Amino acid sequence: MTTAVTPAVAPALPERFANPLKQIGSLIAQPAVKRSLPLILMIGLIAAAGLAWMMLSTPPQRTLFSGLPDADKAAVVQALDQANIDNHIDNGTGAVTVANDDYSRARMLLASQDLPKSAPGGYAILDNLPMGVSRAVEGERLRQARESEMAQSIEEIDAVAEARVHLAMPEHSVFVRDQAAPSASVILKLQPGRALSDAQVRSVVNLVASSVPGMTPDAVTVVDQMGALLTKHDGSGSSTAAGNERIAFQQRVEDKYRQQLAQLLTPLVGADNFSTEVQAEVNLDETQASSESYNDGALRAEQGNWTTKGSDTAPAGGIPGALSNTPPPASTIAAAAPPPAAAPAAATPAPTATAAGTTPAGPMPDAMKASDNYSRDYALGKQVSVTRQAPGEIKRLSVAVLLRQPDGKPRGKAEIAQIEQLVKAAVGYDASRSDQVTVISRSFADAAESDAGQPWYEAGWLPMVARNVTAILIALLVLILGVRPLSKALLKKREEAGVRAALGRPIGSPQGGGDGGAHGGEVSIDMLESSRGYDDRVGLVRGFTRDNPTRAALAVRDMIKADAE
Repeated sequence: MTTAVTPAVAPALPERFANPLKQIGSLIAQPAVKRSLPLILMIGLIAAAGLAWMMLSTPPQRTLFSGLPDADKAAVVQALDQANIDNHIDNGTGAVTVANDDYSRARMLLASQDLPKSAPGGYAILDNLPMGVSRAVEGERLRQARESEMAQSIEEIDAVAEARVHLAMPEHSVFVRDQAAPSASVILKLQPGRALSDAQVRSVVNLVASSVPGMTPDAVTVVDQMGALLTKHDGSGSSTAAGNERIAFQQRVEDKYRQQLAQLLTPLVGADNFSTEVQAEVNLDETQASSESYNDGALRAEQGNWTTKGSDTAPAGGIPGALSNTPPPASTIAAAAPPPAAAPAAATPAPTATAAGTTPAGPMPDAMKASDNYSRDYALGKQVSVTRQAPGEIKRLSVAVLLRQPDGKPRGKAEIAQIEQLVKAAVGYDASRSDQVTVISRSFADAAESDAGQPWYEAGWLPMVARNVTAILIALLVLILGVRPLSKALLKKREEAGVRAALGRPIGSPQGGGDGGAHGGEVSIDMLESSRGYDDRVGLVRGFTRDNPTRAALAVRDMIKADAE
């Protein structure tokens, strides 16, 4: 006997859950739901229009502060509420947001009240350091604290609104060749309309470099909020640095001449009645020359010896030491020659002993000299001259002056010539340098057109108006294209229901014998006009005749008269 094993079959779902779409369709097909469907659709359209209005009328939000403690967050929200500034707190991040149009006003308000007060910054970050953290985390927290402290120090400068400092500090190595120097980068957000001078940029660079051990000023880079590089490291050997220095020097010279012309022409023609431009060609080459010159020198010292003629014919003889016993040889006395005027008397040394062992009283004449050997030292004059010509000499100057015509009338030639002479005197006109000065008079453009400011499509109120107008148009379109047709459909169904009540039967049913309106109410002209089909109208006419026999008789009489005519 075999027993068949029937596989287990999952129990079938109830019929009401088998086809959800069919169930929804059957629900909508019910008469009560079908009658209320237009009302539900109209309510949904009104809700969608209201939601669109709320989304478009609400201005875009901007984060004011993020990551604030609860105490600071409550103080900030309270201050904004007192100033009637709409604010919101993001449930996810906890950031305080305000409308984009109120951002600047909210920042100024909170800054005047020193809010937020307890925001962590600087070395206060180290107070929240948990115990047991690794050395790498401690190093990162210390670096972050240094960055925050240096940023707060830089923000003390009047022209700096916000500052951020990034330090790159490599790990120390025991090997000298592997040591890497630290570096830093600074991002500055300047106040509107403000700029940092070169001296202020150097101050920021030195401040950061002095705060980190082993960092040099060349390793610090400063950038503003527009991405412009503010640091100019020492590059005197590069052509770019030299060119920048030359351009800056030329601009200073031109600005000096412009200021002089402005001071001269302002009291003469008015502050807004002239315009000047100066082009100066400056010689920026530095020249340095040195020279040495020597004068004819005088004899300082002389040393040597000489021998007389005939000294070799009388050889030495006799007994040594017996010179005093022999008579001296005959000698000739000659007058001494006068010394040179340039040589002082003290500078002439005493002549040395001759080879014969005699020392004459003065210089020996050349005729009596057999040979001489002298070493003379002259005093030479020396003159050193060093000339250095600094850059900045004007090579050529071009000046253009444009004058406004008073009341649209051209100025006279004599007046323009006088102003031209004044301009030449103010800038130091030199015809040998081929300087050029031009003065003309023309009509200026309308000041109202030049000072019109930004165009209307860039105004701040335009986005708010566009949002409100867009929300209004969407609401009107929903009302016209959605609510109005639905309301008409509902009214039409109500009229049809009234007609059915008057006829006592559905519209469009076949007309039976007898009075079709016996079970209906009073029939009006509007019902006749809104009826559909011939049978419906016949039934309504019968009901109208029954309810209004007099009016029906008068209508029939008028119809007969019209046919007779």
